[in-house]
Amino acid sequence: MRQQNNRTPLWVYPNVDPVWTKSIIKEFSIHPATAQVLATRGFSTLEAIHEYLYAKLPNLLDPHLFPDMDKAVQRICDALNNKEHILVYGDNDVDGITGTVLLTEFLRFIGAKVFFYVPNRNSLRQSLMLDALDYAFKNQCKLLITVDCGITSADEMQEAVSKNIDVIITDHHEPTAKLPHCIATLNPKLQGSTYPNRELTGVGVAFKLAHAITNLLISNGEMSSSKIDLKRYLDLVALGTIADMGSLLGENRILVRYGLRQVRKTKRIGLTKLFNICELKIGEITPLDIASKVAPRLNSLGRIADPIKGVELLLLRDPVAAEALAKELDLNNIERQRIERKDTEDVEQFLLKDPEILQKKAIVLASKNWHPGIIPIISARIAKQYNRPTLIISIEDGMGKGSIRTIPEFPLLPVLKAHSNLLVNFGGHDFAAGLTIKEENIPLFQEIFIEAANIKLREQDILSKLNLDAKINFTDLTFDFMESLHLLEPFGNENPPPIFYCDAKQIWPPKVIGKTHLKLYLEQNDRLLEGIAFGMADRRSQISKKNLTLHIAFTPHVNNFLNKSSIQLHIRDFKPNTQ
Repeated sequence: MRQQNNRTPLWVYPNVDPVWTKSIIKEFSIHPATAQVLATRGFSTLEAIHEYLYAKLPNLLDPHLFPDMDKAVQRICDALNNKEHILVYGDNDVDGITGTVLLTEFLRFIGAKVFFYVPNRNSLRQSLMLDALDYAFKNQCKLLITVDCGITSADEMQEAVSKNIDVIITDHHEPTAKLPHCIATLNPKLQGSTYPNRELTGVGVAFKLAHAITNLLISNGEMSSSKIDLKRYLDLVALGTIADMGSLLGENRILVRYGLRQVRKTKRIGLTKLFNICELKIGEITPLDIASKVAPRLNSLGRIADPIKGVELLLLRDPVAAEALAKELDLNNIERQRIERKDTEDVEQFLLKDPEILQKKAIVLASKNWHPGIIPIISARIAKQYNRPTLIISIEDGMGKGSIRTIPEFPLLPVLKAHSNLLVNFGGHDFAAGLTIKEENIPLFQEIFIEAANIKLREQDILSKLNLDAKINFTDLTFDFMESLHLLEPFGNENPPPIFYCDAKQIWPPKVIGKTHLKLYLEQNDRLLEGIAFGMADRRSQISKKNLTLHIAFTPHVNNFLNKSSIQLHIRDFKPNTQ
């Protein structure tokens, strides 16, 4: 999508409290700039910083803090003892796929007879959950465990009861007023839940269930603690949490930090083949690699193909079959990219033809031409580009499927709940949600949604913002400093890489590379560093002179090229110093 040339972001500078940063430096012996990053990000006690920097697996929360955990564990153990068939039913995104693999693999490991099911978006059924119930009934499953879904399926659960199928729901989406009737509901967002981490993703909740079952089997003497190692499932938890934009703070941070270690030494043949196709070095995989390369390929199944193949790939033990399936995923992803480009261009045309759309504080677009599997990608991109709540609806056979992304100042659920009478259904959370709506109700809902945003949001809310963490000098950007920044990893949602700022002199006019990027040549106190400004080639004319002083906002990184390491700046924004 085109850059917004006329809308440079508002720089938000950090508050500096020298006394507090000094106490952080003294306690943790860290660089002043790193201490300032921690202060900027709202850490107000040394204990909270210690937990953030050094929390380990033993610091994970007790799974039995979920109110219904004991009931869920007991019902699964009964199924195990009675040799009942169990169906694990997961959502069709990466979070659901990884959670389904985790529970399927774990339950089989402890001796259960397990089937798995992931719905296909192309199913003609209005409710995908009913497909799963049919599948459970045909395979004589007496117990159905949902992963990353089910909390809004109260009516379908009644159907399960009528077929004598017990249901355990594991989910992390916001519940609606009517809760399903089932054996146990594990969801950190339930009203009155005593589980402290609301930010667990679907695969995280599935891991907690496996953890609780393990605890019971070991305490009952039914399994030796040396026989089962839960760490082997953390690669799946990391994949699902990162792909689902789970917060990388608190407990999620521990799960992903240790999960990345498992990813980098994974024994999963299917995952290894997928990494090879993504041209990734397994031992160096980062959250960004997972979010930008691995997750889109797995997600492409749920968007345009059959997501069950994602579960199969991660469970496979046969290298030949895994290679073939990984290649198929790659082809699906190429097709997904083609559809995405076509639909993105179509959406751009909408915005170009009607500039009035951007005069409002929310964007709502609907069309019969857009693929329903692609709209979540497009809504996320437009919401980010224009910094507005964005709803994109794909219409087919009189029914609209919508995907919504928003900004922190405009949570979605209050609006969706207040006008649920216009919707067939909806689900998700405050910052990303989906809905189904009859075509005739779209114009009215569009009006209501935009009006709600116009009332709630101020002009400054929809300005794009660049949150700066700390000021730093070029002399401080050493390899030792770069090493110390690893303490803040893993980076991801709610824990982004730090953005530093300073003034530097441009000693040579910038050079356009790869048609769309700028390379800058910068100097400060006799130290020379190169900067790369991705997607900013069209701003070259602003800074085409040499010996120009620039305000720069950047994230430093180590660039390894031809076995030589150098520190390079990823330029987030720049401003010519006009003084």
